Amino acid sequence: MNGSNDEERVVHEVAMVVPKRVLEEEKDCVEVLVTELKKRRMVVDRVVGLADEFLKVAAPLETLGNAAAELHIRKPTRLGIDLPFEMQGSEAFIRQPDGLLFSWFERFRCYQHLIYGIVNCGGYDVTLKLDGREFCWAAGESLVRRLESEGVIRQMFPLHDEFKRKELLKTWALNWWNFTNQPIDQIYSYFGAKIGVYFSFLGMYTQWLIFPAFIGFIVQMVDFGSLQFLALPSFFVSTILWAALFLQFWKRKNAALLARWQINCLVGPSQGYRFLGMEWSSLPFPKELIKNLGNERFKEKEAYQRYEWFAYRKRFRNDVLVIMSIICLQLPFELAYAHIYEIITSDIIKFLLTAIYLLIIQYLTRLGGKVSVKLINREINESVEYRANSLIYKVFGLYFMQTYIGIFYHVLLHRNFMTLRQVLIQRLIISQVFWTLMDGSLPYLKYSYRKYRARTKKRSEGGSSTGKIQIASRVEKEYFKPTYSASIGVELEDGLFDDSLELALQFGMIMMFACAFPLAFALAAVSNIMEIRTNALKLLVTLRRPLPRAAATIGAWLNIWQFLVVMSICTNSALLVCLYDQEGKWKIEPGLAAILIMEHVLLLLKFGLSRLVPEEPAWVRASRVNNVTQAQDMYCKQLLRSISGEFASMTKPEQEQQEDWERL
Repeated sequence: MNGSNDEERVVHEVAMVVPKRVLEEEKDCVEVLVTELKKRRMVVDRVVGLADEFLKVAAPLETLGNAAAELHIRKPTRLGIDLPFEMQGSEAFIRQPDGLLFSWFERFRCYQHLIYGIVNCGGYDVTLKLDGREFCWAAGESLVRRLESEGVIRQMFPLHDEFKRKELLKTWALNWWNFTNQPIDQIYSYFGAKIGVYFSFLGMYTQWLIFPAFIGFIVQMVDFGSLQFLALPSFFVSTILWAALFLQFWKRKNAALLARWQINCLVGPSQGYRFLGMEWSSLPFPKELIKNLGNERFKEKEAYQRYEWFAYRKRFRNDVLVIMSIICLQLPFELAYAHIYEIITSDIIKFLLTAIYLLIIQYLTRLGGKVSVKLINREINESVEYRANSLIYKVFGLYFMQTYIGIFYHVLLHRNFMTLRQVLIQRLIISQVFWTLMDGSLPYLKYSYRKYRARTKKRSEGGSSTGKIQIASRVEKEYFKPTYSASIGVELEDGLFDDSLELALQFGMIMMFACAFPLAFALAAVSNIMEIRTNALKLLVTLRRPLPRAAATIGAWLNIWQFLVVMSICTNSALLVCLYDQEGKWKIEPGLAAILIMEHVLLLLKFGLSRLVPEEPAWVRASRVNNVTQAQDMYCKQLLRSISGEFASMTKPEQEQQEDWERL
C-alpha cells in the first residue's frame, strides 16, 4: 500500500470557479476567500482560464484530521470498535484499502466542512467588492454561501486525481483481457462505496451470466429430437434457480465488501438516539411533537403513530396516482404501438417504427419523472436515500410498462413466437446501441460544445483573432466536462440511476421471455462485458469525478430484481402454455397441469432459497460478534474503573454509609 506516499503528496481534490477580475481593489472577495482558505490550513492553487479563474483546493492530512474530529466522524479502530476520530490517536484507526486514513466520502465531507465553515467571526459586517460591485458579508455568515448567492462562486466540483486516474485507466478501463475482473478496492477508494458496489454487482452478474448463456446457446442451436418438448421447461427451471441463487449470493458478497471496507451499516447506541436510522433533530416530525417528548407517554405515542400513518398515507396516495396514470395514459399508447407493429409486414419499417417509438417514450418518461419528483417532494421521507428509492420505484413503473407491454401483447393475443423473437432481438440490439451512444457520445458532444463556446467567446472579446485557442489547464478541461447526473430526478439521483435502470431492464427482458429466446443470455453477457469498459471510460475520461454517496448497497434495485424474478416465473409459464396449447383451448391436460404445478413449485423454491442461503458469510457474522464483545468488555472495564475511582474518592463516613445501604 502506498498510503503514506499519497498522504504526503499534495492532491487538489476540489475546485471552485470564480470570474476573472477586471479591477484590482481592496477587500476583493476572491482575495478574501483565498486568504480565509489558507487560514484554514488549506493549499490553494490559482489557475486562470479562458473566461474564468479556478481555485484548486487541497487539504493536508492534519487539516483533514482536525475537520474529521470537529465533525465527530466515527471510524473503526484496530480493536474492532467504531470511535469518534481524534488526530492524536490516528494510528489506532484502520486505514482504507489504498492505505489512506480517510475514504473519499469522508474526505469530501471534511472539505465541505472546511470550505463552508468559513464564517465572519469579527462581530461586525464586512464589505466585499468585485469589479466595482459591493455586497455585505454579515457577522456569523458563511463566506462561501454568500459568494454563491451573489454569483461569485459559479460552481464547486471534485477534481480527478491524475495519478490514480491513469492507474485506473491502465488496470480497469483499458484492460480488456480481464473481462469481468475489476480492481473493486481501487474503484471504491477513488469513487466511493456506491459506485464500487455497483461495479461489483455488474461484474458478478456478468460472470454468473456465463452459465445460462452456455445453456441457452445449446437449447437454441441443438435439435433434441423427441426430447425437444423437455428442453424449454428444463431451461426455464434452471434460469429461475440461477437467478434466485445469484441474488442470494450477491447479498453475501455485498456483506463481505462492506466488512472488507470497514463500513458499518448498523446503528450503534453511541451514535445518538435514533428513530428508523435518523437522529431526533433531523426527523421530519412537526416541532410540536419534539417539544412534547417529555409529556404523557400515551399521548406522545399516539401523536407519533398518527403522524407515521399520515406519512404512509401520502406515499400510498402518490403511488396510486402514478399507477393510475400509467394504466390510463401510457397503456393505450403502448397497445396502439404494439397493434401497428403487428399489422406492418416490412421488417425495415418495423425497425424504423421501433426506433421512433423509443425516441418518443424517452420524452414521455422524462415528463413522468418530473411529475414523480414533484410528488416525492410532497411526501414525508426520512432521508435523501429514501426519497431516491421512492423515485426509483415510480420511474421503473413507467419503464416497465413501456418496455414490456408490447411484448405481452404479442404473447397473449397473437401467440406468434417468431414475431416475439424478432421483437426481442430488435429491442436488445436497439437498446444496447441507444444506451451506448448515450453513455459515450452525448458526454463527449457536451464537452466539445462547451469548449467551442468558450473559444468563440474568447475570440469575440479580442483575445485571439487567428489560430486555435488552446485549453492548457487540466482543471478547465474538467470544468467543461458534464457531471455524472441522472436523466430523471437530478435532485435525488446521479448517473448510477440510468446505469442501474439499463441493467434491470436487460435482466427483465432476458428472464421474462427466456423460453422464447434462450440466446438472449449470451447477447446480454457480451453486452455487459462491453458495458463494464464503456462505463469505466465514461467515469474516468468524459465526465467529472462524481460526488461520493454514503449508500453502500444497490438499494431499491435489489427489490426490483426480486420482483422481476417472480414475474419471469409467471411469464415463462404463460409462454410454455401458449407453446403447448397451440389450439388455444386452455384445457388442463397433463402437460398444462404440469406447467401449473411447476410454476407454484418454482415460486416456493424462489422464496425458500432466501432461507437456505445465508445473506452474509460466517466470517462476517463472527467478526461482527467479536467486535461487539470487545466493545462490551472495554465499556465494562471503563465503567468499573470509573465506579472504583468514585468509591475511592469518598470519605470514610460516606463509604460506611454506602456499605450500610448495600446491606439493606
